[in-house]
Amino acid sequence: MANQAQDPKRLDRVVELIANTMVADVCSIYLRSEDESLLLMATRGLRPEAVGRTRMRENEGLVGLVSATARPLRLTDAFSHPRFSYRPETGEDPFHSFLGVPILRGGRVLGVVVVQNRTERAYDDEEAEALQTVAMVLAELVAAVGDTISASLRQTRPAELHGRVLNEGLATGRIHLYDPVVPPTQLFAADAEVEERRLNEALDALRANIDAMLTRAGPVLFGESRDVLETYRLFAHDPSWEARLIEAVRTGLSAEAAVDRVRREHRARLESARDAMVRERMHDLEDLENRLLRQLSGEDGGRKAPRGSILVASRIGPAELLEYRDSGLAAIVLEEAGAGSHAAIVARAIGVPAVGGMPGLVTRSEDGDLMIVDGEAGVVHIRPEVEIVTNFHARMALAGQKQAELSLLRDKPAVTTDGVEIDLFINAGLSFDLDHLDQVGAKGVGLFRTEFQFMASETMPGLDEQSTFYKSVIERAGDRPVVFRTIDLGGDKIAPFMGRREREENPALGWRALRMALDHPFFFRRQLRALIRASRGKTLRLMFPMVTTVEEFEAARRLLDSEMEWAIKFGRDLPNRLQVGAMVETPSLAFSIDQLKGKADFLSIGTNDLMQFFYAADRDNARLSGRYDILSRPAMRLMLQMRQRADEAGLPITVCGEAGGRPLEALALIALGYRRLSMQSARIAPIKLLVRSVDLSQL
Repeated sequence: MANQAQDPKRLDRVVELIANTMVADVCSIYLRSEDESLLLMATRGLRPEAVGRTRMRENEGLVGLVSATARPLRLTDAFSHPRFSYRPETGEDPFHSFLGVPILRGGRVLGVVVVQNRTERAYDDEEAEALQTVAMVLAELVAAVGDTISASLRQTRPAELHGRVLNEGLATGRIHLYDPVVPPTQLFAADAEVEERRLNEALDALRANIDAMLTRAGPVLFGESRDVLETYRLFAHDPSWEARLIEAVRTGLSAEAAVDRVRREHRARLESARDAMVRERMHDLEDLENRLLRQLSGEDGGRKAPRGSILVASRIGPAELLEYRDSGLAAIVLEEAGAGSHAAIVARAIGVPAVGGMPGLVTRSEDGDLMIVDGEAGVVHIRPEVEIVTNFHARMALAGQKQAELSLLRDKPAVTTDGVEIDLFINAGLSFDLDHLDQVGAKGVGLFRTEFQFMASETMPGLDEQSTFYKSVIERAGDRPVVFRTIDLGGDKIAPFMGRREREENPALGWRALRMALDHPFFFRRQLRALIRASRGKTLRLMFPMVTTVEEFEAARRLLDSEMEWAIKFGRDLPNRLQVGAMVETPSLAFSIDQLKGKADFLSIGTNDLMQFFYAADRDNARLSGRYDILSRPAMRLMLQMRQRADEAGLPITVCGEAGGRPLEALALIALGYRRLSMQSARIAPIKLLVRSVDLSQL
């Protein structure tokens, strides 16, 4: 069959082979055309003149139904089915029985292969399995041919997609797909027994890993999280899932191809699923299948990608993204990420161009294809033409020159033309972020996200591990201040040792950050103790995330004070100075700033969360993430009131959200009286250039 498919003009030989193998009177192949309809490309048994003429729209007829549902369809009498669509040019009148299966590739239905018989034949499970295997192979083989059959089967034409900027910058490189890929050369196995044994061994190892995850997590699985991870383990032990995999191996597929076939089916159903619970279950199953493929391939370490490649994924959590931090990625492109999502924040921390919010990205991408990422306009070019590549390289050269010019500002102060100094700090979370302090000339670290250490660890970091890490951060910063934000997990920031937490309708408004920490004081106090130990003889600056009420701040402060008392009681060295702040990320605390006088030492505004709560717009929802505007009159009024109330209470206040690193927003904040901004390190130089060119007396 492989040899026959290599000649696109002789696709009829393929249907001949399938018909003979399946003992069918008819075999037909429908492929998706550029207008998304399904075009009859080859047939044995129907009228030859129908080839290239008969089209079925999505959801039209039985072929359209198979495509829309991404599931096989077996009928003994096709004419009696309510979705049957009669096409006289095909001459299919005498054929009653029908078996159609989708041709799946990359989560997309690329076509449908159909067999029919004159008699009212009841196709059994084995025949349906065989045709699904044929469809899987057909997708790979025909996709290798090129545009001469169908541009939608093999992605060879240039594609341009528009999304949202997650991190500015320009890059070009080869696509590295996040999900494991099974090469066509590994589709079949010579010995089914050997493959079944390999599959069973991989399943056992996968289940053992999940069991070990539960055991290691121990007391740090919060609330119902352990129950949810137990449910995840049940998926891994699901006999029906295992049976589907074993059945696929017994048809002659390799263990990898068997997993891939089941994954294709789940992914296609996920694409069409509308129910949130169904989508979540499909994601769980796909995640298990990806883990199983990695188990089969022997991947047991962190995720890797070729240096200089561009990571492409439908969606990815911040913890998974952190695993690529040492891979030397050129860029990151995500299908389902908004500019304010935590995956976007991690992408900025890694320091590479990133774009998100691009429906259809993964299905249009092929592993190893050339991609251009325009992190200034939010555009990616897949398989770009030579002229576009040439022009883009020229843009990259100019961007490099501009960056070199900005680097000259490193040792110059951020002072306006009328003499007002603005303190610029960096946001950090990874150890190598501290290298940027000298490179950009920042005053210090205005926000150090301590949760990144937890998200990058398979097990709960111990007291010594945390303390050593915090001490290294303080030492690398030298005499410049570092403000540690206590652990902010929850929402989409789930550490590997926490497992999959219970589903929340809106996790951003759910059990996360300080709420989670206060509910588990042992977990929280361990971090506080580590911070105290790491700051011996130095100033410890820390702040609590997502404080909603003054009472929450007081409760957290009591735990901190008790840890200081413990250190004194047992003769431990203490920080020579302690400064405790609160992050203003909720409207409720924004209107309670006056009550923090005498209780807090400073404030920091997290504009990312504050604006999503202010506008009731989920920043992780691609449809909403671009709608809220901090420059609107209501938002500016809120920002002004917070600054005024902080001044009245004698509390220094810093803006540490993404808004502080955008020129127009930074200018507005400075005009409102803010004198301390913390941002991504790459934004320090442009904002410093802006500050040095502004006369505040004219604003």
